[in-house]
Amino acid sequence: MADRPYSGAVASEALDSAHASTGLRVLVNRDALGALVLAGSIPFLFLHERYQPDLSVGAGTTTVDIRLSDLAVLVVVAFAAAAAARTGISHLRAARALWISGGALLVWLAFQTFRPVSLDDARFDEHLVSFLKLVEYSLLAVAVPLLVRRASDLTIVLGGLVLWAGVAVGVALLQFFGVDIFGAWNPGWRQPSFLTHHDLAGLSAVALSLATAGIASRRQELPARPLFPVALGAGVLGLVVAGSLAAAGGLALGVAVLWLAARRRFAPNWRHVLALLSVVAVVAGGVTAVRGDALEDFLRFIGVRGDNPPAGVETYSQRTVLAYIGLRIAEDNPVVGVGWQRSSRPEVFEEYVDDARRRFPDVVDLAFPAEGREWGVQNLYVQMLADAGVIGLVLLLLVGGSALILAWRAAIRAPTPWAVGSGLLVVCAVITLAGEWASLGIVAGIPLQAASCVLFGLAAAGAAMVRDADG
Repeated sequence: MADRPYSGAVASEALDSAHASTGLRVLVNRDALGALVLAGSIPFLFLHERYQPDLSVGAGTTTVDIRLSDLAVLVVVAFAAAAAARTGISHLRAARALWISGGALLVWLAFQTFRPVSLDDARFDEHLVSFLKLVEYSLLAVAVPLLVRRASDLTIVLGGLVLWAGVAVGVALLQFFGVDIFGAWNPGWRQPSFLTHHDLAGLSAVALSLATAGIASRRQELPARPLFPVALGAGVLGLVVAGSLAAAGGLALGVAVLWLAARRRFAPNWRHVLALLSVVAVVAGGVTAVRGDALEDFLRFIGVRGDNPPAGVETYSQRTVLAYIGLRIAEDNPVVGVGWQRSSRPEVFEEYVDDARRRFPDVVDLAFPAEGREWGVQNLYVQMLADAGVIGLVLLLLVGGSALILAWRAAIRAPTPWAVGSGLLVVCAVITLAGEWASLGIVAGIPLQAASCVLFGLAAAGAAMVRDADG
């Protein structure tokens, strides 16, 4: 039965419960308190730290800044713990592969943080704070399935994400057209909103994944009628204005996998396929237009167009250089790496800079890392390989792979429409965010990590529904 397409009536409910569940009286009740708390944390989790008040606490040679986003995580985790005490943790068992791989990754990174070479590093205190921030935000993945158990819970959380994405994209559009707010870039360029470009791309990707899941599942409307157009508009415009080619590439792959997951349950016809392709094409075209200068510079860098020498630091040529240095570090430290966050330390990368200069003679000097210019690797996967070795990279991929498998199973096997819709959304969003992480190094405690962990939690929530159906 699970392999047959849903009937039209059931397919129209793929991302929500019955039509009556859209009413506020049904959504907002005592049982929904945990989901409301999670939704209420979204504006704090998806707001750049520079716009949050903070309390600085001295810790060794560094300071720990406690912000509203940290308090939001604490409150969410507290409500999740209360839910676990009240109903138990059996809801988590279906995602044990995710918890095991995630726990193993954190244990391995703890070893990387406290190994002798890391303890002797002059920036050990900063690196320790970074690791603790990673652990803190990782707790969101465990909290989500404890708080999201019903269609109305999912509606509340996704509604909060989509509406906040709409606000963020609205701010980014004002910046794009010349309003100088929240650290706007030049008019007509990519914009950060009140986030960063990477975080705006991540939040927009979640919203757009909801819209593409709706298209693939033949949706006519969402729990709140404005939700679908807001998700579609905010998702497309947000990815375009963020100007992330990595996210656009991830979206193309994510939509393809989403379609594969949806065709067994919903049999989307050619119109739905055309709609999905149109979404990908509009995002790709928009991002290409916004990043035209950077792409032209990169084509010149690889010798495809022109041979004029670069006048300054070019985004993609610099990232190529930094990734090359990261791979050279990993080549000499293949199994355990050089230690948490240490690939950006001069005593680690300096011996590879001259080799990189010979390999990329046309790149300007400022693009290369040096003391005082610790650019980092700026690619999550290469940095994980350099910092934590093959073991760290494999564990990281296992975490993402486990979440994808859980979401895929929910999309094709979950008995309840909300879990199916959640699975489709997570499949697309996780792959899109995986692309975005390829343009950013290991940065803990940022909105992009929050988005990733919430998605992992939704995958676990869907897995619990599959387990319950299997008996």
